[in-house]
Amino acid sequence: MPQKDTYERVLDVVLLATLLLSGGTLVYSIYSPAQVGSFTPIAGTSFTLCLLILVYMRSNPDTIRAQQSDTILRIASQTLECLQNGVTIESAQRICRLLLPATSARAVAITDREHILGYSGDQEISNPGGSPIRTKATHATLKDGKTRVLSTPEAIGFPSSVKNLRAGIIVPLRRGEAIVGTLKLYFRRARNINETQLALAEGLGELLSTQIAAVELDQQVKLATAMELRALQSQINPHFLFNTINTIASLTRTDPDRARVLLREFAVFYRRTLEDAQDMIELDREMDQTQRYFAFELARFGGDRLNLQVEVEPGLEDFLVPAFLIQPLVENAVKHAMPDQGMLHIVVRAESDGDDAIISVSDDGVGMEPEQSRKLEQSPESRGTGIAMKNITERLRVFFGTESYMEVSSRIGEGTVVRLVLKGMLNDG
Repeated sequence: MPQKDTYERVLDVVLLATLLLSGGTLVYSIYSPAQVGSFTPIAGTSFTLCLLILVYMRSNPDTIRAQQSDTILRIASQTLECLQNGVTIESAQRICRLLLPATSARAVAITDREHILGYSGDQEISNPGGSPIRTKATHATLKDGKTRVLSTPEAIGFPSSVKNLRAGIIVPLRRGEAIVGTLKLYFRRARNINETQLALAEGLGELLSTQIAAVELDQQVKLATAMELRALQSQINPHFLFNTINTIASLTRTDPDRARVLLREFAVFYRRTLEDAQDMIELDREMDQTQRYFAFELARFGGDRLNLQVEVEPGLEDFLVPAFLIQPLVENAVKHAMPDQGMLHIVVRAESDGDDAIISVSDDGVGMEPEQSRKLEQSPESRGTGIAMKNITERLRVFFGTESYMEVSSRIGEGTVVRLVLKGMLNDG
């Protein structure tokens, strides 16, 4: 933008010079038409064109608005990326460095309610992140939420030794109704602040405010989903704990070696369950935890009742997924799909389909009515199997976007297939 402004200033000078030259030629032709001769039509045409261009540049609001919109759109995605972890000193500093070239300001600053978070431009060394806010005008904007245009060095509040920052604009940053900080643009002098710069400053302030609110909402959704995951673990674990301990206890008499192995694996399983409350883990690790869980169920029900097959397409082993994503689906199959007699076969498969990653858990168990499978897929209940499916659905959307989804298909007496479709997760981006 400063480069663009420089071009516009050069164009202004060229147009004004041409106006003066052609205007002078026209005036001179009145008194000495013989000497000017054929240059008179050229001078008249140049004078008219230059005048029209200058008037258009000064009076066309659509052009100004288009330039502002283009500037804001260009930096929107860059600033949003900076804010993914919230407003911090590091993210605010990056944003200030992005915004400075988009304005004609000499410096750009972002504050919270008490401190300077980011500062880029003239006097940057004197205004590090974490420094307290000094200007009364900034505190006033934080209090009343009004945009302020500062046109004197006294209002700016810099030391008298600073000669090149003598005017500024202060725009409030909001999160809903709350004022959480300010965006400040500093200029060399008051005449550098025009309607374009003021509108641009306010537009950037609105952009940042919207992005701050959106990022915080996203963080709240992730937190709520993680808390629900904890609740899900707490709900399932006591039943699973009771059954597994009983199984290991019985094996201590009939097969002590196997009991020791299962007890050791049980300790690893629970430690991993607690550790894997982190956001994302490798698919291989989630598959290992699922197979570890299945080993306890196999010990409980016997090899003549349960079988698990895991198939991971080569190259997907390190693909990141939310922890505790697949094991609840296998657990649901063991709990609800096992027939009264015979073996339940469960297949867990991870594969690619173009840019999509697809993870499926299928069984050949008792199945369910179409209405029941639709409820699990679209509007999970808040208890039992429902909370597990609901949690998985929400985490798919949080971590992989709203286009990713879970689908459930089932037939009575034939089994159930749960597919997790992760849209666009395997592209080069």
